[in-house]
Amino acid sequence: MTSSTEKFERAFQVFDQYNKQDPNPFIWEGNTYPQEYFLSLKLHGWILKLSPDAGEALLLASRCQHIGRWEIPRGDYPQDREGYLTWRKALSLYHAEKAEELLAPIGYSADTIERVKQIVRKIKLKADHEVQLMENALCLVFLQFQYEDFWPRHTDKIVDILRKSLKKMDAEGHRHALALDYSAQGKQHVEAALAQL
Repeated sequence: MTSSTEKFERAFQVFDQYNKQDPNPFIWEGNTYPQEYFLSLKLHGWILKLSPDAGEALLLASRCQHIGRWEIPRGDYPQDREGYLTWRKALSLYHAEKAEELLAPIGYSADTIERVKQIVRKIKLKADHEVQLMENALCLVFLQFQYEDFWPRHTDKIVDILRKSLKKMDAEGHRHALALDYSAQGKQHVEAALAQL
């Protein structure tokens, strides 16, 4: 019989093996990683930082939140706001289904899998504490590892983009966001977006 710890470790192994298939490279501090593998590790790290005693379902969700993201490319959908929202919804469902597909053979209960799927789909954001923690962590991963490369390509609307993301966070998330290292202009954009909330 598989122990709870063995199941947990096996789930992480399976998630990581899957995300290592991402063909998109992510370069950080001179090293190259499969993008979703790198980001899933950082998301898990933020969850542990925000909630050191996080429950098993939240920790599992942190490692599979965007699993297989490359398999549903943004380019497959119209390049407008409606296309973007449709893409995001399709991704959310896909990640949840993929999580279930990988967790069930390991022996996780239907209740645990359902809880992981709820967190992955961010159901009841603002009302569900664990879902809110996930949203905070997702935004912090973006701000810490992707934002400085992102904002120079979107200078005309970056404050609005940031405002929409920061609005989904809570006060604790904002506190951590302000404490990250940014370029001078990058920090100005973050502060301007927060001032509009």
